[in-house]
Amino acid sequence: MFLDSLLKRFVQRGSLTVTDAHGRSSSYSGGEGPRVAVRMTDPALSWKLFVNPELHAGESYMNGTLVIEQGTIRDFLTLFALNSGNLRSHPLQQLVRGTMKRLKRLKQRNTAKAASANVRHHYDLSNDFYRLWLDQDLHYSCAYFANDDDMLEQAQQNKLRHIAAKLDLKPGQRVLDIGCGWGGMALYLAAVADVEVVGVTLSKEQLALAQERAKARGLDKRVRFELMDYRHVQGPFDRIVSVGMFEHVGVQYFGGPPLHFPRRLFTCAV
Repeated sequence: MFLDSLLKRFVQRGSLTVTDAHGRSSSYSGGEGPRVAVRMTDPALSWKLFVNPELHAGESYMNGTLVIEQGTIRDFLTLFALNSGNLRSHPLQQLVRGTMKRLKRLKQRNTAKAASANVRHHYDLSNDFYRLWLDQDLHYSCAYFANDDDMLEQAQQNKLRHIAAKLDLKPGQRVLDIGCGWGGMALYLAAVADVEVVGVTLSKEQLALAQERAKARGLDKRVRFELMDYRHVQGPFDRIVSVGMFEHVGVQYFGGPPLHFPRRLFTCAV
């Protein structure tokens, strides 16, 4: 019932047919747009989608409890993007979102100790695991698919060039890479511009491989990697870059201790 009332408000462009776990189908349509049909195999999914559609639509597609029967995943995402603003107009959604927003500060409690534990849990699984599914240069997120036929390797290179252009680097500048991962961004910036780069991570696995790669590429004199929380870094820096990390630190921690932030601060988040 709740999901039905939400979808009636949600679909203002395109059409969506939903078949629930009991075989009952409902259709919703609006103006011109993608035509999509989905089937839910989990009876609990209706409530989950109502409470947090952005999260559970993606998770249910990945685990197979939301099956696309007409259209493609791209059509589904396009339909969602065209209508996403309509979700917030539903009265119960406004109540749910308001409550979640008030609880968000507790959920985002991210002390230096907690951040270190989270990173170890996520990234110190072994570098070999990440080599199985990342691109060759081990970039973790934010690939930039400039063309429909770009493969992951090309999309990650697109991202590097795009960010480097926005940073507008000048010879001799000092750059901080917050959440540097396996060092791909820091090494790229040092290779294409005459700059010094400091990369910080809380993962011992990432640190060891990043340092190894810097030495192998002959960049260890201009690129330094440290096992350090970004809040403990001492500036100043001319440029700061953060790819797919800064959104995890929690809004209340964005200020942190003075880093002498430059005017040109570029962050790229998932």
